[in-house]
Amino acid sequence: MQFSKWQGLGNDFVIVNGFKDKVTDYRTAAIEVCDRHFGIGADGLVFVLPSETADFKMRIFNSDGSEAEMCGNVTRCVARYVYENGLTDKTKITLETLAGPIRPELIFDEGRVTDVRVDMGLPRLKRADIPMTGNGDLEAINEPVIVDGHTYYGTAVSMGNPHFVIFVDDINAVDLPLVGPKLETFPAFPRKTNVEFVQVITDKELKMRVWERGAGITLACGTGACATLTAAVLNGKTGRKATVHLDGGDLSIEWSTDDHIYMSGPATEVFRGEYLLKL
Repeated sequence: MQFSKWQGLGNDFVIVNGFKDKVTDYRTAAIEVCDRHFGIGADGLVFVLPSETADFKMRIFNSDGSEAEMCGNVTRCVARYVYENGLTDKTKITLETLAGPIRPELIFDEGRVTDVRVDMGLPRLKRADIPMTGNGDLEAINEPVIVDGHTYYGTAVSMGNPHFVIFVDDINAVDLPLVGPKLETFPAFPRKTNVEFVQVITDKELKMRVWERGAGITLACGTGACATLTAAVLNGKTGRKATVHLDGGDLSIEWSTDDHIYMSGPATEVFRGEYLLKL
């Protein structure tokens, strides 16, 4: 199986051209390929496939084998991958995902791709859309959740995948490896959730750390950064455009006047090769 390894702010993925290479068991393939000791090593395995409704279909599998509805960092990587590997000559494409159509656009400077800007669509706030237990027609803003006797106040946002955004005074005081998995699997989230801890720096700057559903701690999460800005606006902490500082680097996020969330950031190919083990 031919592959290309990409990263978006340290959130890394193995991308496979599904037009050419076929895999029968995506879950097992993701677990084996993403293993950092016995495989290639990645946060996820991604297949670029034909689509009847978009330019390409994108299927994303986390390192634990679960399938993700959407991933912002993957979207940027795939947009560059299909363009630079000659699968399209378009600089603005549509990707079919489980979360609906996503539209990335390549940004050029002096003829070279520097960033990818992605129309991430509308944030979804009702409990039924997260999903989160309770009245499905209501939002969960600054909602208390008790874990091990400690109350966390979070805001639930779906960017096609679930997020629970918690604002804290000191992000470095959060024991993310301990509390992250407990919040991910909290009973209020029937399909689990991504968890973001966020420290407000200014009304235009946020610092975020993430525990990703199905992957654990990662250096960056694009949908999480989008959910973070949404939650910050809803809680009156920032304006509608801010820089989100992640462990792997920065993303520019804007909640535009059309109510869509726009994310801009880098995507980099690391290496390419052939996976020799049987899948």
